[in-house]
Amino acid sequence: MAIKIDALVEGGKATGGPPLGPALGPTGININQIVSAINEKTRDFEGMKVPVKIIADPVKKTFEIEVGTPPASALILKELGIEKGSAAARTDHVGDLTVEQALKIARMKKESILASSPEAAVREIAGTCLSMGITIDGKPAKEFQKAVSEGAYKEAFKDAEW
Repeated sequence: MAIKIDALVEGGKATGGPPLGPALGPTGININQIVSAINEKTRDFEGMKVPVKIIADPVKKTFEIEVGTPPASALILKELGIEKGSAAARTDHVGDLTVEQALKIARMKKESILASSPEAAVREIAGTCLSMGITIDGKPAKEFQKAVSEGAYKEAFKDAEW
């Protein structure tokens, strides 16, 4: 019978200590193999907490790893190199995201957002920017969302993979 273990690990820096070691120890599966696989899959999220699900089969001594993505807000902060969003998000802007950066974040979140196109995904990321006090392409998030909806950024999305 498979055992499911959910954990929050730092991207690329999982260890055999808590929370993984104590949960995986009883399975009899090589913890170092699991930790190495987790670190390989999460290295792009270095410096961020990443949700990980481990499905271990102690009888067959096999495991699967499913990696979630950090919240959009954490990806935005990392992309801009800032520590936190604005306390007065509507009036005090703490950063400006480029359209390319917003698209990059949307691609990272592709599996967990409901958008069916890059434009819709970037508008969703802009919604997160709104609550954080971050502008996109020099515009407040609401204006940027409206501009995307009206087709002002068609050129930026024409070659975007989705």
